[in-house]
Amino acid sequence: MIDTALCLPAPEIEGLIQGRTIVAISHLFIDPGEFALYASDTSINILPINEYYRSSFLSTAQATLARLNPNKPIIKAWAKCELCEIIDKSKPLKDLSLLTVWTTEALQKIIKQREYIFLAYMHVYKLPQPLQVSILGDIGNQFVPFLPTLSAAEGTPILSNNTFKKRLKQLKDRLPPLHPELEELQGTISSLAITNLDAKKLERDIQVFLGWSGEHIQQPEPVLTWINDIAKLGDRSKEEDEGKSNYQAGTDFENIVRKSLDFLGFTVDSYHKGGAGGVDVFCSKPYPLIGECKSGKKIPNDTAVQLLNLGTLRLNKKDFQQSTKLIIGPGEPTQQLLDAATIHNMAIINSETLEKLVKLQNNYRNSVDLFKLKEYLKAGKSDEDVTKYIEQVSQDIRLRSHVIQVLKNYLENTHKECAGVEAIHGAYSISNFPKRLSSIELNEILIELSSPLAGYLGRKKGEDWRRDRFYFLRDLLM
Repeated sequence: MIDTALCLPAPEIEGLIQGRTIVAISHLFIDPGEFALYASDTSINILPINEYYRSSFLSTAQATLARLNPNKPIIKAWAKCELCEIIDKSKPLKDLSLLTVWTTEALQKIIKQREYIFLAYMHVYKLPQPLQVSILGDIGNQFVPFLPTLSAAEGTPILSNNTFKKRLKQLKDRLPPLHPELEELQGTISSLAITNLDAKKLERDIQVFLGWSGEHIQQPEPVLTWINDIAKLGDRSKEEDEGKSNYQAGTDFENIVRKSLDFLGFTVDSYHKGGAGGVDVFCSKPYPLIGECKSGKKIPNDTAVQLLNLGTLRLNKKDFQQSTKLIIGPGEPTQQLLDAATIHNMAIINSETLEKLVKLQNNYRNSVDLFKLKEYLKAGKSDEDVTKYIEQVSQDIRLRSHVIQVLKNYLENTHKECAGVEAIHGAYSISNFPKRLSSIELNEILIELSSPLAGYLGRKKGEDWRRDRFYFLRDLLM
């Protein structure tokens, strides 16, 4: 159990959690061991914040201090000290500064004041949720006890063992950073990333590329919370619609269906916006799709005939004949509706099925192939067929996630930087694989995952496919 915390300035703990750094400055020599990390203010720093931290880290430090609440002590991570190094004025401090968050001037001031710097190399583990604690000692001390205790089994490593070892060697040997310009860019956008989702994604990508983070963390995007309302708006009841007219309730469902189809990749024609005598939704690309939306507890029997009549009236004959025809609504369709939909080649799906499709697309962007989806939109009730498609895509993603993990583990276990197809195939064959693959099939997946648009693996192209070499970049989380 871990019941002791190392007190550090809040910005430096944030740097450790981000993977920006793997070291902390200690007042005393620290023996190898495990302890929590407790964030305090920067009053112990001997220079103002803008002189103490490097420019690429300054905005992160300022934002972290702005969020710090001394009245609510929390612990976000714990660390395992792997090594403690003593630094004196004989060591090149500029090289150390370039690999950490401190300015050269700050390091010089600390050595002038204390004669030594105790540099603790720490492998950091982030807790699933911040733990609110009671600090039992004086936070002016180096280490303080706290309650409740936490287990070393809790938490996820910020860096994999292999990445941490590389970073450790780089810092011990004072090897220069490979991409200082990207570090500056990351520092520039870090404040913007607090409120801007695109900036946050770019910041995570840069952190992964620089080796500050071992993987992409998939988080729900606040702007997409509407996804959870698709089924609810389709399968509505009078109780849920209190104070709302049938027309408004139906319009709400039509709007979220249009939004869903647009998110899936369809080009939704804004000219067709439902209403009395209008087509609920029409998509022009990548192929024509005409839809009728029904909310409530069941789909009316005449819905197929209504879609047929409206489509014939509002669209030209060629567009209507070539369109994929879709009815989206609640409950089980009656036999009368099924017969009509089958005759006129119309697919019927529940709002729940549409929500599953949109969630798949949200979790794994561009995973829904609209032309393949079209093959599963069969005449009559299509929920089962579309669900099969969703499961097939999910299985394909699981397979690719497993291939990435096999390569990652192989490289960590063999301490190699890259591997060929046959070596990866051998490791794959003895893993708990979801599907048997030949070397050629595996190579095709490896090439797909190493494309610039995917970016999960890197590829060093050989004279032929058997001489290609692949290396790990980031995880594909399920």
